[in-house]
Amino acid sequence: MKKVIVTGAGGYVGIPLCQALLSKDYQVIALDRYFFGTDKLTSISSHPNLTVVREDIRYCDTAIFKDAYAVFDLAGLSNDATAEIDPALTVSINYKGSERFAREAKKGGVQRYIYASSASVYGAGAKGSLRETDSLSPQTEYAKSKVAIETVLHELADDNFSPVMMRNATIFGLAPRMRFDLAINIMTLRAWKERVIYIMGGGEQWRPFVHVNDVVRAFMLMLESPKDLIHDQIFNVGSSELNYQIKQLAQFVIDVIPNVVIHTIPDDPDKRTYNVNFEKIQSVLDYRTTIQIHEGIVEIKQALEKGLLNGDDPTCYTLQWYNSLITWHNRIKELSYNDTIL
Repeated sequence: MKKVIVTGAGGYVGIPLCQALLSKDYQVIALDRYFFGTDKLTSISSHPNLTVVREDIRYCDTAIFKDAYAVFDLAGLSNDATAEIDPALTVSINYKGSERFAREAKKGGVQRYIYASSASVYGAGAKGSLRETDSLSPQTEYAKSKVAIETVLHELADDNFSPVMMRNATIFGLAPRMRFDLAINIMTLRAWKERVIYIMGGGEQWRPFVHVNDVVRAFMLMLESPKDLIHDQIFNVGSSELNYQIKQLAQFVIDVIPNVVIHTIPDDPDKRTYNVNFEKIQSVLDYRTTIQIHEGIVEIKQALEKGLLNGDDPTCYTLQWYNSLITWHNRIKELSYNDTIL
């Protein structure tokens, strides 16, 4: 039984990835700070092959790498907006933390290192159908941190340490730690709950999209493919057929949830626009996405209707949740006396 480590294991992609790994009899070390709660792990928490580790990639004991075959690095501030809370914090976690973890993993004998990068590294794409070899134009601290770690992993690659970098498209769909700060997901929620859709940044910007379950399938493929196919490689993860302008997403939503008012917000136009090519992962690894955008919208709508998903859960909004944690932390420090409140 191979031992694998998943950082960011309590997140949007991390939990379904852990589920997939356990279903294939891997021994899983699920490492996270668990800011969004360990209750999201209910479906797998009692699995005998799962070890939950509440730790930080910046400081954790390197003994964790003993006998580990692979690492999935999903840790960090998880989107552009969240990474702007404090640029220094983003450098500390997303760059220095991930760099430390990768270097220590190599020292600890880890053979395969699978890094969750992002298509946002293309930033203001100068042309359409961007390939892995095209120039990058990261527009945010989040995207810059992804580029930096890709560079580190290229430097670390050798005969005994095989990194592979996954530039994931913008993710959508239902997951145990739901996110309503992603374009398709939030449009679906607002259409269902408020009968309104807001198209931010003018809606002209391009994005590629991919369902969370298809991202998990890609992660598993990177783990189980022959070394010579993935060693020190970058793969765009998604489908060329799922490149859309943000304004086009509204039509997908109203096809599922009719009688919705659409508001286009032209202020603060989004400079990030990228239309991405996914031929490499298809040709090299025979990977194809399986879930269309309308299917993701339908599953979210049905979960909301059945009460299986709570759109008011504050942990579904990453930036707001982190800001709340910071506010609570500051209040507790101010009010505490002898390390207690009362």
